[in-house]
Amino acid sequence: MERVDILGLGAVAVDDLVYVEAYPPANTKAQVLDRERQCGGLTATALVAASRLGCHCAYAGLVGTDEASEFALEAMARAGVEVTSAGRRSDRRVYHSTIIVDRLGHRTLLSHGRKVQGADDDWPREEILRACKVLFVDHTAPAGMARAARIARSAGIPVVADIERRESELIDELMCRIDHLIVPEEFARAATGLDDAGRAAVSLMQGDRQAVVVTCGERGSWIVGRDGSLAHQEAYSVPTIDTTGCGDVFHGAYAAGLVMGMDLPSRVRLASAAAALKATRHGGQAGCPTLAEVKSFLEDREKSTPG
Repeated sequence: MERVDILGLGAVAVDDLVYVEAYPPANTKAQVLDRERQCGGLTATALVAASRLGCHCAYAGLVGTDEASEFALEAMARAGVEVTSAGRRSDRRVYHSTIIVDRLGHRTLLSHGRKVQGADDDWPREEILRACKVLFVDHTAPAGMARAARIARSAGIPVVADIERRESELIDELMCRIDHLIVPEEFARAATGLDDAGRAAVSLMQGDRQAVVVTCGERGSWIVGRDGSLAHQEAYSVPTIDTTGCGDVFHGAYAAGLVMGMDLPSRVRLASAAAALKATRHGGQAGCPTLAEVKSFLEDREKSTPG
């Protein structure tokens, strides 16, 4: 395949949103006010975010042959993500959720994730994995992700990871092969046993890892680079409309910054700004900003900063 900037494996999701006046009690009927279908997922949204920032992105994970899988691939393709290298197997699926939303914005999520694989011990093929500048993985099917990370690193390709859950000990094997580890505060605390997010970030900076970023939502991010020094990136204050996918956008923008050759602080600033802009818009993938929008946002913030 043609060499791409960012190759992603892992979570792809289809969300069916059902809007009602109020969540109905048991054994009653309720009128549906509206409904819509969206594509989401950790890796899928990260790739869309990086694509909107100008990177050539491709998805090469495993999906099914069912209607939900078709919808997800078509949605990514419309957003500029190449999907010709995705694996298609009849015994695989994407995440599929029904989300009931009432007038107050309260959500009830009914999720189905059985048969979701992402990567396997024979997929993607090695030539696909070696044809990228950055490999993006998540915690879906960690054994397959660990294999992919090993192949990428052997080819000198940096691996960026979004790890949110430790569902098996195989996560530990995967984490040992991650160059750029970006995790939420809750995972960092659980993985290290430390209550302080900054100290947890330092603890996660192990082996030959290049960077660790622990995200803390409105409290910003803690960053550790190769020299072991700890830094903090404040979150940008914006009028929040919808936080759906903000974390995924952060990850995708970080990977895009890596492709662009930015240093670590600049990558995290880019990611923080992209996530902040996304929060001002409805939808996950639909709210991903362009590179011009992010640059303008950062320029405006710099002008308004005293000194």
